[in-house]
Amino acid sequence: MTISDCLRPVALGALMLLAVCPSGAMAASNTAASEPALIPAPASMLWNEGSFVVDPATQVVALGPQAHAAAEQFAGFLAKSHGLKLKVADTKGANKGAIQFRIDPKAAGESPESYTLEIDPQRAIVSARDPRGLFYGAVTLWQLLPPGDAESLSLPALRIDDTPRFAWRGLMLDSARHFQSVDQIKQMLDAMALHKLNTFHWHLTDDQGWRIEIKRYPKLTEVGGCRIPAGDGGVDASGKPKPYCGYYTQEQIRDVVRYAAALHITIVPEIDVPGHATAAIAAYPQLGVLDTPPVVSNEWGVNTNLFNVEESTFVFLENVLGEVVDLFPGAYVHVGGDEAVKDQWKASARVQERIRALGVKDEAGMQSYLIKRLEKYLVAKHRRLIGWDEILEGGLPEEATVMSWRGIEGGIAAANQGHDVVMAPSSELYLDYLQTDSPNEPPGRPATIPLKQVYAFEPVPAALAADKRSHILGLQANVWTEHMRTFARVQHAVFPRIAALSETAWSPAQKKDWEGFVARLPAQLQRYQAMGIGYAQTPFEVRSALVEDRKRNRVEVSLSNSLGYPDMRYTTDGSELSAGSAAYKGPFSLALPAELRASVFVDGKPLTKAADRKLSAASLLTRSDEELAMCTGALMLRLEDDGPTEGERAIFNADIFNPCWEWKAADLDGIASIEVRAGRLPYYFQLAHDEPSRKFKPAKSANGELEIRAGCDGELLATVPLPAAPDADGFVTLKAPLKTAAGPQNLCIFFTGDTRPAMWVLDRVTLNNGVP
Repeated sequence: MTISDCLRPVALGALMLLAVCPSGAMAASNTAASEPALIPAPASMLWNEGSFVVDPATQVVALGPQAHAAAEQFAGFLAKSHGLKLKVADTKGANKGAIQFRIDPKAAGESPESYTLEIDPQRAIVSARDPRGLFYGAVTLWQLLPPGDAESLSLPALRIDDTPRFAWRGLMLDSARHFQSVDQIKQMLDAMALHKLNTFHWHLTDDQGWRIEIKRYPKLTEVGGCRIPAGDGGVDASGKPKPYCGYYTQEQIRDVVRYAAALHITIVPEIDVPGHATAAIAAYPQLGVLDTPPVVSNEWGVNTNLFNVEESTFVFLENVLGEVVDLFPGAYVHVGGDEAVKDQWKASARVQERIRALGVKDEAGMQSYLIKRLEKYLVAKHRRLIGWDEILEGGLPEEATVMSWRGIEGGIAAANQGHDVVMAPSSELYLDYLQTDSPNEPPGRPATIPLKQVYAFEPVPAALAADKRSHILGLQANVWTEHMRTFARVQHAVFPRIAALSETAWSPAQKKDWEGFVARLPAQLQRYQAMGIGYAQTPFEVRSALVEDRKRNRVEVSLSNSLGYPDMRYTTDGSELSAGSAAYKGPFSLALPAELRASVFVDGKPLTKAADRKLSAASLLTRSDEELAMCTGALMLRLEDDGPTEGERAIFNADIFNPCWEWKAADLDGIASIEVRAGRLPYYFQLAHDEPSRKFKPAKSANGELEIRAGCDGELLATVPLPAAPDADGFVTLKAPLKTAAGPQNLCIFFTGDTRPAMWVLDRVTLNNGVP
């Protein structure tokens, strides 16, 4: 169910299951454990004595017509989460024993999103100057309720005065690379409302798909809305092309805009120019620079296709924006401006002629000219232009707002020039980066951005002068979906990191407390469960590190979890975990074989499904690609196999700049041979000027070789010629004698040669006692 189901008549109904953080969630945060588990933390909270009882006789009162929506919303919350149906009345008077919602022009707080919540034994009152504030007050009141169905509920007596730190509290979702349904977009809006986020940046066009219906140009969706995926994913069972398609009709977009507005969320649409334009040019080739029409791209990375700079193309873009502003009533329209590699413009005589005719300095000036023209068009439509920080190059339009993604430097430069800024640095707030280094992470971009790193981000740079800091409108997390084929992966990427984002965006800087946040997080997980959100399990799972003793057939086991929860429970015989299972006190020795299960427990309950690891003498001789290091990590990706067309696919860690894996300190005593299971993937990356960074060891035969060395530049221990193609299942198993090398060695495993348009990837490595 989605929130809008409750908005008729109410909203956010499924969100209200847990209010108070379980005691003892974090041993290091005793105070936080006794406070309500509110996320984001409110600006001010004062405790009073007593409590207010909510039962079937309690009335929900709207004091004035503007308060009615919030009153209905809260009643819906309660009915859906607790089965307690309260009547909503529009009335005046003292309303003793009631929950009141009221618009008060004199209410505290400078922001229209501010609210005050007062609870005493006689009543609960939510007041605000604006319906937006009442909505956020209703969410907070809902979070205070204890979990579970009950005829009588108790709210603690307290006063909360709350106001957001930043006006822009955003989340960007890329629907161009992988498409989400309208219902899935609404689910994301629901979750944003839970976290008091108010800006949904919707990335609707890119090289891989055009997702918004433009009635004047129907081919944008008819042609640009479909691509043929690379490899086996792009063919059906009969071998025919299987297109990947999707777009939003204008009526669907209006529906989503209305839905968001009811949650006090503004949608910022993005139409990317002049780069990321392949889908549009495939639909209307006259928009491009080259004579050869492209197809909608099925490759990831930075494509070099740009819109041309003809007057007719400028008019096309203005016509597109004309339909966009009719659909989206918010103040901002995003025009992209990022990663526009100018090679085609530099090589085009016609573009160079236009540059001279328009009197601009160079290609950067040409992009600036285009952005400034689009700004004038948007200003005439009573809209404001926002773009990625590349729009700084060549000069900013007069009223442009900058979204700083290449670090915070672009944001600082824009603010110093008097322009508004939204901070969205890729190093801290790109949620398509992996959350952990767990082998259970889904596909994603290189490196990790863990929960703590998102929480620690400070949007206002210390280097920015005090008189410029008001230009920092806020912050935004971005979700690029190249590797998110399913909505479940989108949810994994977003949750729970969105909770960390929300606290930075809403709560006062001095109220931020990492240990307190982690103590409140288990309550948030139960709210996610109530919403049906598939949040990431990996930040909460127990990881096991082993020190092997093959001679004694034992291992020493160390357990850890990335968030530092102290209560880890385990079994070693495969039995189910419970609060009575052994508590982890420190490293322990374990005889093999064994089946290790472990989980974090909070308040006597596991936070996640138990991590299950079967250990044996044979298992110690095998490593999956997830258990190996990258030799250099120049551009490591976690990639999904291209087949089968339907169902689960294998996942590989691979460095596309240096396809080399390392088994550190492999014990080679008694080892006579090695076995490598390798897969093959399409090389579907456009890297523009970074392409020369990809390195290959020269091949000695037609198809290259698998090589294993003692250290990446060390002695060659084994080599096997590679086949021209893998087996029918997409894999091949390669076996070779291993040159005698006693003791621990760092084994480097790599494939030689440039095998594009495909590449070999490693699935697992096994050391054997016998010769194959």
